Amino acid sequence: MSGLLNDKTALVTGGARRVGAAICRRLHGAGANIVVHCNQSLHEAQALVHELNGQRPGSAIVMQADLLEAGALPALVQRTVSVFGGLDVLVNNASSFYATPIGAIDERAWDDLMGTNLKAPLFLAQAAAPELRRTQGCIVNIIDIHAERPLADHMVYTAAKGGLLALTRSLALELGPEVRVNGVSPGAIMWPDGPEWQNEDERQRIIDHTLLKRIGEPEDIAGAVEFLATAPYVTGQIIAIDGGRSIML
Repeated sequence: MSGLLNDKTALVTGGARRVGAAICRRLHGAGANIVVHCNQSLHEAQALVHELNGQRPGSAIVMQADLLEAGALPALVQRTVSVFGGLDVLVNNASSFYATPIGAIDERAWDDLMGTNLKAPLFLAQAAAPELRRTQGCIVNIIDIHAERPLADHMVYTAAKGGLLALTRSLALELGPEVRVNGVSPGAIMWPDGPEWQNEDERQRIIDHTLLKRIGEPEDIAGAVEFLATAPYVTGQIIAIDGGRSIML
């Protein structure tokens, strides 16, 4: 344990698996109490919380909620405060990701992609703002390098992440000086689950356009989140964790 977040509490949306789980483990290792939010991944969330509580009893809980229901978001903050006595770090990590080629975009995809990637972070940040002001806390949004460099056939996702990038800077302006707000923009960190990402030639093309010639690990993102959660004079910034890929796009 680094101890940098001792006696702090972090709420991580989409924290049950993949990058979200790595963020939970990293912040927990730095001393924080962890609220693992999930929607459909309840079994994975419960297993992660069991693991974390095995290391430090009473240091982690699960909260299940559909982030598309904006009216349910204040309850995540309220329960966090009731269990742990405060909220110091909000990590907006939960995200939907899939292709929406032009001509095949419908309102369901729009509502889902905009909802998880932009609407939920906004309304959860709004709900958390009074408590984060009280604790002099921070928000870290997980964005994407494609927020600034569009990904083909992913127009709605790209637009949503572009909005999240702008929202991150706007929140830093609105919530300062009490609350710091920053973002992490991953490049290729693990491969997405969709079948279109299982093509070895496409994977190699992405690696070839990455300066470090490899994909990243969830721990790379988690380390950046820990840095931003503990950097007292950093706000309104977006850090690309992409192995240099964005230079080549």
